[in-house]
Amino acid sequence: MDTFTDEQLRYRIALAGVKGMNRLLAETLIKATGDVSTFFTLSGSELAGLTGWSSRLFLDVERGNALRAAVREVEFVRRHGITPLFITDAEYPRRLAECSDAPLMLYYKGHLPLEYDRVVSIVGTRRATAYGKSFVDALVRGLAAASDSTLIVSGLAYGIDVAAHRAALQYGLPTVGVLAHGLHTLYPSTHRQTAVEMLERGGLLTEYTSGQDVRRPYFLARNRIVAGMADAVVVVESGEKGGSLVTASIAESYSRDVFALPGRAGDTLSAGCNNLIKHNKAALITSADDLLEAMCWTTPASPTPRQMPLLTTDETLSADEQRLLQYLRDNGEGQINRMAVELDCPAATLSALLVELEFKGLVTAFPGGMYRPAVS
Repeated sequence: MDTFTDEQLRYRIALAGVKGMNRLLAETLIKATGDVSTFFTLSGSELAGLTGWSSRLFLDVERGNALRAAVREVEFVRRHGITPLFITDAEYPRRLAECSDAPLMLYYKGHLPLEYDRVVSIVGTRRATAYGKSFVDALVRGLAAASDSTLIVSGLAYGIDVAAHRAALQYGLPTVGVLAHGLHTLYPSTHRQTAVEMLERGGLLTEYTSGQDVRRPYFLARNRIVAGMADAVVVVESGEKGGSLVTASIAESYSRDVFALPGRAGDTLSAGCNNLIKHNKAALITSADDLLEAMCWTTPASPTPRQMPLLTTDETLSADEQRLLQYLRDNGEGQINRMAVELDCPAATLSALLVELEFKGLVTAFPGGMYRPAVS
């Protein structure tokens, strides 16, 4: 894995965090200056001279803000065992890197590699029916039977997304959830246990830094990652409008293969899929065999070595994590607002620590902001 000093990582995170920065601009700047750090060390006039154009990006205030935010992010990444991936890193998802609008930075919590012989993204409505969930289960089961070197990608949302992740876990396939927020939290919180299990065989991926909470535009933006990481995108139940159709459209623009599960005429949650098939935007799929045949995956792929999950001990915890865990063990449980007062710890910081301890399987969340030590 490519490793960077804290300073090198800070410059990469800062570059991605400059307002208005995108991949094309970043690559142009790196080519002109020769190095990521140079963008921050040269003056605005020097940058204008090198690139031949002027931009608000060159303002000291914009670059300074990005650098200050990056200092905090480097600390968060190091403290929580997150893998930062820059667009040029060897571990950056290869298929996604082929896309012109791929994020400059990704943040990954889980086990590498992110590269598998076959990558299938499964998306669909949050209001999934038994029909849709049953198909997802059968699809993933069939893909697992064909090859254990198939990665299942989705967005960890309600309905079809979480059904895909849970099916992958059940049938022994790696699975990655693409989040629409930073790794300091988890949405929806009801999927925490699934997320914890995913860390042992796959993980959680996002382009957002810590402190970036859920926002509606982030859901649409993350769809390009779900589409770009995949060889094939399967849409399982969708209304006439919705994020799944956006993902399918993006996948088509990336020259990815798109499949859709047909439904009965008049079924609201099959209208989107039926329209994709009707307008030749997606191939009809009724089983894993349909996908395997269309993708020419009938010959078994080479298995990818499985990695054993890392064991977490108290010795591997930070001082803040140990203090919080000891509080919960001493008291049996704790309510987040009360703990914030008694531990003299900001609620936002406490929330991030609790999420981290959940990921490590050491605490369990309950309704009402209650947390208890996990039963060993």
